[in-house]
Amino acid sequence: MSMGVENVIMCDSKGAIYEGRNLGMNRYKDEIARRTNREMVTGDLAEALVGADVFIGVSVANAVTPEMVKSMAKDPIIFAMANPNPEIMPDLAKQAGAAVVGTGRSDFPNQVNNVLAFPGIFRGALDVKAKIINEEMKVAAAYAIAGLVSDQELNVDYVMPHAFDQRLVPTVSQAVAKAAIDSGVAAVSQFEFNSQGSL
Repeated sequence: MSMGVENVIMCDSKGAIYEGRNLGMNRYKDEIARRTNREMVTGDLAEALVGADVFIGVSVANAVTPEMVKSMAKDPIIFAMANPNPEIMPDLAKQAGAAVVGTGRSDFPNQVNNVLAFPGIFRGALDVKAKIINEEMKVAAAYAIAGLVSDQELNVDYVMPHAFDQRLVPTVSQAVAKAAIDSGVAAVSQFEFNSQGSL
């Protein structure tokens, strides 16, 4: 949400999380309810997806049906990241109208995997002796990852770099280190990187 996204509905196994819901709530979900779902959607995942532009799933296989994708906005983006089997298989999502589909699996295009981020985030944080990993560092990592796909390369099957792209760690670590310094959480005030992205 720090990236400017305004209308987020988070769901759990009980459905949409919203202020005033009692079933299955805890202090973390209460905080989520305060920050999201301003329209107070109260139904299940199928209802939450009606008119949505993006689905980001980290739940269980087959949680999303082609009918749910069809109910979304035109050309939706689907990141179905449950492993080993996603919430909806890419071919089904595309047949239902999804413009871009990513999964956590390496055997489909647009693999969404934490390996894109965490080695570079940790390298950058360690190099500048950051006290914490803050929001600025995470946002810097996201922009660094996205920046590795050029406008010329960008297409529906290539919206993020491959997990083994050798540019990932040095690019992400440099961006994270700079963000740590700029946001005041680094013990180092200046940095100079070598070609591997380390100090």
